[in-house]
Amino acid sequence: MRSLCCRVAAIACALFFSVSFASAQTTGPPPDLDSFVTRAMKTFEVPGVAVAIVKDGQVVLAKGYGVRKLGEPAPVDADTLFGIASNSKAFTSAALAMLVDEHKIEWDNPVIRYLPQLHLYDAYATRELTVRDALSHRSGLGKGAGDLLFWPDTTLTREDVVARTGYIQPASSLRSGYAYNNLMFVVAGQIIPAVTGKSWEEFIRERILIPLGMTSTRISSVGFKPGDNVAYPHSRGWRLEGPLTPVPMTRDDVWAAAAGIKTSANDLSKWVIAQLNHGKINDNQRLFSEEQQRQMWAPTTVVPISEPPEPLKALKAKFSTYGLGWAQRDYHGREIISHSGGLTGMVTAVQLVPEENLGMIVLTNQEESGAFSSILYHILDYYLGAVQTDWISAYHAARVAEIKRANDAEKKAADACVANSRPSLELARYAADYSDPWYGEVRMNLENGKLVLDMAHTPSMIADLQHYQYDTFKAVFRDKTVPDAFVTFVLNAEGEVDSVKMAPVSELADFSFDYQDLHLKPLPKIVVK
Repeated sequence: MRSLCCRVAAIACALFFSVSFASAQTTGPPPDLDSFVTRAMKTFEVPGVAVAIVKDGQVVLAKGYGVRKLGEPAPVDADTLFGIASNSKAFTSAALAMLVDEHKIEWDNPVIRYLPQLHLYDAYATRELTVRDALSHRSGLGKGAGDLLFWPDTTLTREDVVARTGYIQPASSLRSGYAYNNLMFVVAGQIIPAVTGKSWEEFIRERILIPLGMTSTRISSVGFKPGDNVAYPHSRGWRLEGPLTPVPMTRDDVWAAAAGIKTSANDLSKWVIAQLNHGKINDNQRLFSEEQQRQMWAPTTVVPISEPPEPLKALKAKFSTYGLGWAQRDYHGREIISHSGGLTGMVTAVQLVPEENLGMIVLTNQEESGAFSSILYHILDYYLGAVQTDWISAYHAARVAEIKRANDAEKKAADACVANSRPSLELARYAADYSDPWYGEVRMNLENGKLVLDMAHTPSMIADLQHYQYDTFKAVFRDKTVPDAFVTFVLNAEGEVDSVKMAPVSELADFSFDYQDLHLKPLPKIVVK
């Protein structure tokens, strides 16, 4: 997930530069865009990029750069499909807006009116959580809470995910603050079949994709064939320092309402035009009313503004909020309606400037947010008549500093370990089946004299445990896109394992790996007579 909006996109979407400017009267794309994109791709090692610009209701640019997959010649073009991840959230909000227009649901009705099977950890939140709450990251659940239910690819179903939501402990009370959360969009997406009898996929296809003519857009990566015009994800591993290689596509079916859409620059341009036109497709057809457009773009939850990293210190917003599937911030005196999205090996962004009737799309098949961020700001500066800034160098410097800071912190912690400490128990006594109330089963197996962790519902999450200190081990996952985790066994008075806690090893770990929310307990051993 990655989520969500995800760590690789966090710097990109969190920063906007506010200075005075002279508005530019221009419609065509920046004349140096090709060379700028090429330089961004080289700096951030991105194999392929697609860019689209919409101005005054017209597509003034839709173009691909680079290749779909390293080692293969097939080029990216304006029809190449990318996973847009959390940019899918706006589609879910739009679908629910249509149901509001049809008086089938209301934004401020409790979700349990439509999903009576939903139960949250807190009874008050169960009773009071509204559709608006679910779409605006103010449910009380922590950042990324529950993401391990569906990402990486899971054996669970959407129904399983909704049923397990009630076991996740909240981080705060309902509506008390902002915490980005994909799980609530999965829940919100299930309102659609509950009300219409059609799946989320069917509704999105029939009510949004077909009317807009988004004929190439897909909702699952299942079924792609060799030669299809689709971008492959690429990763350097979760530390962002290894060799760049193609990685398998994530399936994304279970959390499609939060992150499942696969689309192209050409198709997404049609969506952006409809957004800037307040839902109107043509004189006889619209997706949703202007009133629902206002609801989706209206600030709902205040997003705290943090200090940007040193290379981007000038980039600090004056306001930051989240509406219903869209974020709102300021940039050069203009309100920006935007979202980003991150999956393993792929990050993307959509930005709208309603006052300028301007929309921008950047799709990439790598995990470097600096690439799409620098391209977006270069385009924005051109249309807003701002002084040009070397965004490529600024974002690259910020990323280098981020990686160094995280690695230094990890090394400092490792150096402070008690090197000669030993586990309290023989390894075989840690090996057992454990269970978390919301995630489910996690196995600790003994293989060739070493402990191996197996996240049972997430097939790619198998890790070799290396002793760290005392009863804490470091889980090094065999899939290098999955970040390392600390695994700490807590013993009871009898010297047996009472519980297991987990935590990310590095600040570079994406927040969707919510290890810290797991509360593992050993399962009773089955005695065969």
